[in-house]
Amino acid sequence: MKNILPDTDGGLLTAENCALVFIDHQPQMAFGVSNQIDRQLLMNNVLMLAKGAKEFDVPVILTTVETESFSGAMWPQLLDIFPDQSPIERTGMNSWDTEAFREAIKATGKKNIILSGLWTEVCITWPTLNMLDEGYNIYVVEDACGGTSQAAHDAALSRMVQAGAVRMTTIATVLEFQRDWANREHYNALMDLFREHGGAYGIGIEYCYTMVHNAPAARKVT
Repeated sequence: MKNILPDTDGGLLTAENCALVFIDHQPQMAFGVSNQIDRQLLMNNVLMLAKGAKEFDVPVILTTVETESFSGAMWPQLLDIFPDQSPIERTGMNSWDTEAFREAIKATGKKNIILSGLWTEVCITWPTLNMLDEGYNIYVVEDACGGTSQAAHDAALSRMVQAGAVRMTTIATVLEFQRDWANREHYNALMDLFREHGGAYGIGIEYCYTMVHNAPAARKVT
């Protein structure tokens, strides 16, 4: 297994030492997701990851495959988070085969690359293997990825881990950007993010806000 620790903060990711890539979050690709994750939960996790990255100014790359002929446009909910970015369009299934994608990765100046995308066994695994071979440290947010079956998803994760990639999950990734609750710069925005997308964790935060701190239940005053 390759060493995955260089360029990290004591083995941890920070908002300053990584970049995040969203690969092929498109309707046709989502239709094929059949591992054990609800598609709505998958989208929720992707949006939480994207909003977290934007809040902490993590460099983000968007890429799509065969938008016009097969896969459809990237999810509008994701594009709305990054209105000034256009996805890198590809014909190949492997993002690393596209020069514009390789140049975008290099332009971030980061060696730690976090991946989210569809499908796990193809569009995530293949560039992961290539980038590991090029000396990048790859972190796969597995609950922000989807495969065509649970077996395909699991086999892909095993293959990537055996090559040196690291498995991550969405909430843990965003919390790693925050790391210390004494950092108040992002605190309120992060709490709002988890209240909206954090599932049980978000419900707990909402309870604490309203029942312990007596905050109003409605967040927006009209």
